[in-house]
This record gives sequence, C-alpha cells and structure tokens, in this order.
Amino acid sequence: MPESGLLASLADNPYFSAGFGLVGVGTALAVLRKGGQFAFIAFRRHAMITLEVPSKDRSFQWLLQWITLNARKAQHLSVETTFHQNDTGKINTKFDFIPSPGTHFFSYKNHWIRVERSREKGMLDLHTGTPWETVTLTSLGWRRELFFEILAEAQKMALSREEGKTVMYIPMGAEWRQFGFPRRRRPLDSVILANGVTEKILADIKDFIHSPKWYMDRGIPYRRGYLLYGPPGCGKTSFIQALAGELEYSICVMNLSDRSLSDDRLNHLMSIAPQQSIILLEDIDAAFVKREEDEQGGQNMYLNRVTFSGLLNTLDGVASTEERIVFMTTNYLNRLDPALIRPGRVDIKQEIGYAEADQIERMFRRFYPQESDRNARQFARNVSNLGELKSIAQIQGYFMLHKNSPQAALENVNFLKE
Repeated sequence: MPESGLLASLADNPYFSAGFGLVGVGTALAVLRKGGQFAFIAFRRHAMITLEVPSKDRSFQWLLQWITLNARKAQHLSVETTFHQNDTGKINTKFDFIPSPGTHFFSYKNHWIRVERSREKGMLDLHTGTPWETVTLTSLGWRRELFFEILAEAQKMALSREEGKTVMYIPMGAEWRQFGFPRRRRPLDSVILANGVTEKILADIKDFIHSPKWYMDRGIPYRRGYLLYGPPGCGKTSFIQALAGELEYSICVMNLSDRSLSDDRLNHLMSIAPQQSIILLEDIDAAFVKREEDEQGGQNMYLNRVTFSGLLNTLDGVASTEERIVFMTTNYLNRLDPALIRPGRVDIKQEIGYAEADQIERMFRRFYPQESDRNARQFARNVSNLGELKSIAQIQGYFMLHKNSPQAALENVNFLKE
C-alpha cells in the first residue's frame, strides 16, 4: 500500500484518532503545567520578596507581637499571656491573641503581606520545651526596605514596653534569658554613697561609652572593668542597678559558682551578652581561693567547672570580646588573687564602705524631706556616738521602722545597737 494511502487509512481509523488526540491533549496539559510552574518560579524570583524569621532569633517574639497588632482580622488565633508591673508594683495580667500556626494575610503601607507561621513538632527547644517555629513573610515587589521597616517597628514596639525599666538577664543554656519582670529604674540619687564616688564612676563609664574610636585608634581593647568592694549591705549591688537605670542599660547576672558553667560556656556567654548591658559578677571571691593558699594549704582551688585561668582569659585574653562593661563585687578584697584585679581586667577599684556622717545626713533628708538640716545633723551625730560603724542597709532598715515618725527616729537611735 502506498505511504499516502497508509496515512489516510490511519486518519480514518477512529481508535487511532482518539488515541492521538488524548496524547496530544495530555502533552499540551503537561506543557502548560510545566510552563505554569516555571512561570510561577520566575514570578516568585523576580516579583516577590520573602523574609524568614526562626524562633531562635531575638526578633521572633518582637515580630509576633507586631503581627498581633497588624493582623487583627485573623480567624485562627493562639493566646499569649504576659505580665506587666505597674508603677505601684502590682503585677497585671494581659492576654494577647496572636495568629496561630498557618497562613494569614494583612495589609501594611499599601502592601499585602502573606504570613506563614510553621511549627516543627519533631524539634524542641531543650531549654523551654517549646517546638521550633518559623515565621515567613511574603510580599509583592522588590522593596527589601519594607521588611526592615517592619522589623524596626516591631523592635520599637517591644522596647517601648520596657521603657523606663531595667531588664535582668541570667544564663540559660547557651544564651541569656530575661529573668522575672522588667524592674522600674532606680534613681541614681536613691543610692547614697560617700561624696564623689557616684560622680567618679558615672563620669568614667560615660567617657568609656562615648570613646570607642579613641580605643580603636590606639589599639586598646574596648572594654572596661570595675570592682566594688566593701562590707555587705553598703550599697554595691544597689548602686550597679541604679547605674544601669541611669545609663538605660540592662544587667546580665553571672553566677560563677554555677556547677553547670564551664570555661567554654562562660566565654560564649560573655561574647553574646545583649548590647547595652552590664555584666555583673557578684561575690567574685566566693568562686575561687587564692593560688597561694592552694599551694600552701593544699586546698582545692576550683569550686566548679570554671577554672581560674579560664576566667582570666575570658576577661582579658586573646578570645575575649570587646564593647563590654564588667562589674565585680566582693566583700573581701584581700581574698582576691592579684592577677584577677590587675589593670586591664579591673580598671577602677572602689571601696563602698560603712555609712559616714555625711551619708547618714543625706539619708535622713531623703526619708524625711520635711525635716530641718539641724535634725539631720543631730541624727548623724547620735549614730556616730554609738561607737559602731553601720551599713547603709542597717540605717535604711531603721528608717523603715519609723517611716512616718522622724521624731521617733531621732529619739530611738540606741535601737541601732541591736
């Protein structure tokens, strides 16, 4: 049969025509589907912008709070309970409804934003026990600045909740976690130290904060260390808290006696401390004994996994970080190894001692502002005549017993002997 006749007969065959038509339709659909996929991929690459924020990032919680205010029409919600301390010290409970895991949409500055909150149920944060999460924001266009604006607003909103307060951090695993509620900033003049002490430390620390270029130009490590020493109850920790409030800094409290703390973890925590924070090492003398005592008396030098050399290297070693302010406190200066408090590790050493007559007078005026200076001086003389040195905490505790009766405070000074 000629070739033309064969093609004609196949064309007249209804089974062949149907099969060829199905193949053609299937091929066309496959091409369209593949083309649609490529077109969507190209569209996403060139006409959409995406931001992914994992739960381990600091901005994750900020972003969730921000989304709460901007996605009010979301139908699928999760509850977030927060606590806030008002000016009277009372703790108020607040319930916020945040978009639950899933997909949500909202408008921001004439841009539609798609929010996808996904949760990895098989992966948990070992410290909090919560699943790992990711929030993905998708928007049309090429403006990366849009996401910068969103994150900046989220940060500003979160920080506004802490405005006027001091945030405390403690180590939790390999990171710093907020401890308790943000505390109202303590006025610096509420901690009454000896004349000139507050002004001296405040001036030094402000000079340090505003002099990064000076350190850089001279090749000096940009960090500062302070040691406050003296009897207990004289205002060392209270002064650091008030100083942080004055500088609008947070406080990172490090306990070197923590048995879970190692040299590597200590170095890591010091390197990732929140910006604009003071690292506080309280009772530094309790962590180690002097090397001389260890050699002569055979005592065990290490009370935990942090070694003395590890602490020294963290404070002033090759791997130590910069842009850091460290405060140490101790009740017993003579127990500290000279290597720990040498310049470079401790730049300013300041004694915070027992209350002097001038301090006692100023405390009297602060507690009883309506009383005359003559009564304040008389009270200071009465305390000095007791023949015993008193701490600021003892004087303050005495005033608390007579907070509404300055005359009783003047007449019953002998009770301070007890």
